Amino acid sequence: MSGLSSLFRSLLAILMIAVMGALLLPWQATLQREAQAAHFRSIPLNLSLREQIGQSGFLAALSGFRAPLAAFLWIDAHSAWEKTEWGRMAGLFNTVTTLQPHTLLYWDIAAWHMAWNASIAALHDTKQQSEVLRERARRQYIDLGRDFLERGIRNNPDNYLLHERLGILLRDKVEDHNAAADAFAKAAACSDAPAYIGRFSAYEMAKVPGREREAYDRLMALYRQGKKQQLPSLLARIRELENKLNIPADQRIPATVVGGSSPSR
Repeated sequence: MSGLSSLFRSLLAILMIAVMGALLLPWQATLQREAQAAHFRSIPLNLSLREQIGQSGFLAALSGFRAPLAAFLWIDAHSAWEKTEWGRMAGLFNTVTTLQPHTLLYWDIAAWHMAWNASIAALHDTKQQSEVLRERARRQYIDLGRDFLERGIRNNPDNYLLHERLGILLRDKVEDHNAAADAFAKAAACSDAPAYIGRFSAYEMAKVPGREREAYDRLMALYRQGKKQQLPSLLARIRELENKLNIPADQRIPATVVGGSSPSR
């Protein structure tokens, strides 16, 4: 008898969640239309998400519990990281970002785990004897990290953070300085971007054959903004480009100019 009672309560709970979800659908559809009008790309509740999180999770998401469900799965993903279960972790991160596409932290940390932690672990995997296969796995994890950032940017195009993270990945993991320069430039164009990102874009551009003059012009524009931009790293790159581009002596920055105390940026 107690078994039937427990089953009845479970069925009643599922029915209540389903009814709540049905009542919330018109409201959620309105929110999605407003988000799209505001140039956001909300990911709809569809069969793909149903397959990722199962029936119970889908009903919870349908009923408006996306945020707590995403937080729960995020904790599970952290547990997978501690156990170095990279494939499972990637799947969980994909579900979390699907549920909460406008939470920058989820995209950022997911990309970091894939492109840095998982890729390094794959490269040094003692169970895999083939160096070629280890390198292939490393690149695949870097590509996964890049994919997280690119999808995150599509859902959050006006925030600098993911653009900057993509620039760092392209610079440090892919070594594509041209693409990194463009990613940093998009980050710098965002209204909330810190001042240093514009320097990052010019620094990467200076490494690309054929873009030296463009890099020089950008660096000089930053230099003319005053002391806040005249850091040792910026001055050093300007002087390198002055030599490479044969800038006339009377147009070069004075040798007496000494930069500030933050050479890293």
